[in-house]
Amino acid sequence: MVGRRIIQVEEKVPVNMLVPLSIQHMFAMFGASVLVPFIFGINPAVVLFMNGVGTLLFILVTKGKAPAYLGSSFAFLAPAGIVIEQFGYPYALGGFVVVGFCGCLLAFVVYKFGTKWIDIVLPPAAMGPVVALIGLELSGSAAQNAGLLDAEIDGRKVIVFLVTLGIAVFGNILFRGFLSVIPILIAVIAGYAAALCCGIVDFAEVAAAPFFAIPNFQAPKFNPEAIMIILPVILVITSEHIGHQVVTSKVVGRDLLKDPGLHRSLFGDNFSTMLSGCIGSVPTTTYGENIGVMAVTGVYSVYVIGGAAVLSLLCSFSGKLSALISTVPGPVIGGISFLLYGMIGTSGLRILVDSKVDYGNSRNLSLTSVIFVTGLSGIALKIGNIQLSGMVLACVVGMILSLVFFGLDKLGLTNDQG
Repeated sequence: MVGRRIIQVEEKVPVNMLVPLSIQHMFAMFGASVLVPFIFGINPAVVLFMNGVGTLLFILVTKGKAPAYLGSSFAFLAPAGIVIEQFGYPYALGGFVVVGFCGCLLAFVVYKFGTKWIDIVLPPAAMGPVVALIGLELSGSAAQNAGLLDAEIDGRKVIVFLVTLGIAVFGNILFRGFLSVIPILIAVIAGYAAALCCGIVDFAEVAAAPFFAIPNFQAPKFNPEAIMIILPVILVITSEHIGHQVVTSKVVGRDLLKDPGLHRSLFGDNFSTMLSGCIGSVPTTTYGENIGVMAVTGVYSVYVIGGAAVLSLLCSFSGKLSALISTVPGPVIGGISFLLYGMIGTSGLRILVDSKVDYGNSRNLSLTSVIFVTGLSGIALKIGNIQLSGMVLACVVGMILSLVFFGLDKLGLTNDQG
């Protein structure tokens, strides 16, 4: 690409580039990550603290070879909400600790048995649409943030949304030199300026926020019933993690499932969730928004991700700074999400193209078709207090179909083995 150089995973970045690149990543995750603590009714400062710590731990565990930012996980919302209502938030924390611990055990199992099973349970014809669904099912969230799904459309929000999206899209193909790697940050700044002009930014919370504040840490409590309500989420977060690692592998051009290894990334992700439960924060997960930023900018450096983690830590102790970032309005977040979520969806299609999936083959056609319809139809499967829907349900259906096809192959019953 003219005017843009790929910055690889292990490359160090000069400070004058590092700061704006790190800010760009923090803006990408901030809106979604602070939403979870607001839903749970806790102070987001402890979540920003754990996002920073969790990301730095993840980088350490993966030996600096897997660029990923850990933000708040949405997978726990439904079961944790039930536990909070029945037992209280400390018992939800106990569930988070147990899920994280079980995830660490799963990472050990993967270490012992390898990742070849992924090609059997999720071949390219299944993995491609599953990864695409990670972005596609978030498209409604982007439109909601932008205010485009409101009963009455606010023209001011539409203007801010269009300015943000326009700068992000056209900046991505027109900017040159250093500007070509920060189109998301420029789009956020332009969108924020438009929001100020339209009068939809409120600084009341910034004025009331303290300059310095200690995050509100608290200890977990354990109850067997509460743990069993939350524990099945491990299926959801494992599917999500594998999908994110696959799409990141495609973005950076390296097989992260082999090096540093799925066992390392899975351990880093779940260890962060376990630690989050121990200090009063919400579970963490690798973030699709930040994968989208890497896909747009061509900057994969873990030093940039680490810089964003340090900024998150600083925000957790600065009431003014975190409150100021919180004033970034929904239409700005929605504008950049339109592009970032679409990039993730496109990465799923790229898996199909790069793997040369043959849709003249009946099983490939069936796998991809069923997965897409399952993920986009809105159907849901309830198992106790856990509801599987969207990408996760599609992933489970795809895995089951792939295993059935594998079994039929072994029995010599399929007609396309040649």
